[in-house]
Order: sequence, then C-alpha cells, then structure tokens
Amino acid sequence: MQSLRFWFHTFILASQYNPPRFIELLMLIIAIASIAVSILLPKDKAYMVLGLSLVFGSAISILVREAIIPSHENRATQITALLLLITSLYGFADILQH
Repeated sequence: MQSLRFWFHTFILASQYNPPRFIELLMLIIAIASIAVSILLPKDKAYMVLGLSLVFGSAISILVREAIIPSHENRATQITALLLLITSLYGFADILQH
C-alpha cells in the first residue's frame, strides 16, 4: 500500500509540475499498451491505428511545446519527437498499404 501511495503522489506531483509533458507521457504509455495489444491480436487493426494516432499526437504536441517554450534539452527532444512522428507516419502508410 505504501508503494502505491508513493506512485500516486509521484504522478500528482509530475502533473502539477509540468502538465503538458505529463499528458504527453500518458499518451505514449497508452500508445505502447495499444500497440502491444495489436501485436497480440494481429487481425484487429483498430488498436494499431489508435496507438499510432496517440504517438502522432504526442509527437506533434512535443514539437509545438518545444517551439513555444524551449527547454535545455531542446535538440534531443526535437529529434526524438521527429523520430516518433516519422515512425507513426510509416506505420500509417504500412496499414493503408495492406
């Protein structure tokens, strides 16, 4: 119970400290879970589309946030967001092709 309380307070603190980054983190966690489900259920493409949509939205959000309020890790964050964006667009192209 103590460890659950610790994690709950950590999430609350993270959401209060930097809400946009927290939302982007949640989007990426849900995207990972959705893509994992789509790997387990390969016939159902809806989970893959949901996961790729969340990755795309999170990458765009990161790029917009970094353009408005640059952080001290500006270049690394932008490169990571661009890689996420390219990966999600490649995934969408692969789904549309099949």
